[in-house]
Amino acid sequence: MSVIYRASIMTGMTVRYDEVLDPLRQAYDTRAAWRDGLTREPWKLTERQAFHDRLAPGARLLEIGAGTGQDSAYFQQEGCAVVAADLSPVMVERCRAKGVEAHVMDFLHLSFPAGSFDAVFAMNCLLHVPNHDLPAVLAAIRAVLRPGGLFFVGVYGGDESAEGPIDDDQHVPPRFFSWRTDEQLLGFAVAARFDVVDFHPVDTGRGYRFQSLTLRHPPS
Repeated sequence: MSVIYRASIMTGMTVRYDEVLDPLRQAYDTRAAWRDGLTREPWKLTERQAFHDRLAPGARLLEIGAGTGQDSAYFQQEGCAVVAADLSPVMVERCRAKGVEAHVMDFLHLSFPAGSFDAVFAMNCLLHVPNHDLPAVLAAIRAVLRPGGLFFVGVYGGDESAEGPIDDDQHVPPRFFSWRTDEQLLGFAVAARFDVVDFHPVDTGRGYRFQSLTLRHPPS
């Protein structure tokens, strides 16, 4: 964990996105093989399928926070033109090993031309972005999404708002999390000038409440 990040958490200061990047990169680099061996839970498969069903055939899709590329590979197998992005170089290599075009990028530095994608898929990754910088991250995502394009946001939260590491995190260094209420999450989306297509909570069956949010970049 970086000195700045640790000091911010301990003193209650506002944590910034650039402070959490190095700890996140280290945590996911070291756990990539373990994560690649995990089996997707049925509810995650249902959410992924529902988003795919909203897409036009052959849609160009960007997955951010792609991890080992399991979801990217699925969308590619279903006929989408897929590009994956993750801040972990080890995760990106796992994506490429699955035949997916993948790039080492964080959410604020998506170096694609404006309007490059018909869809963006973000499963359990934006919960690592501090609230202070979430508006800038959403603006960066909106910029690479074409007008009319769809954006899936899936995160844990809903009951209360809190930011910081969690007690039982098995990753080293411990990861930063931002837990948002439904009202907060929807407020950030609307403020970023997205239209809400669908929002619903999911009971994961293991103590976490999942927020499923599908947004649309309004047609110009």
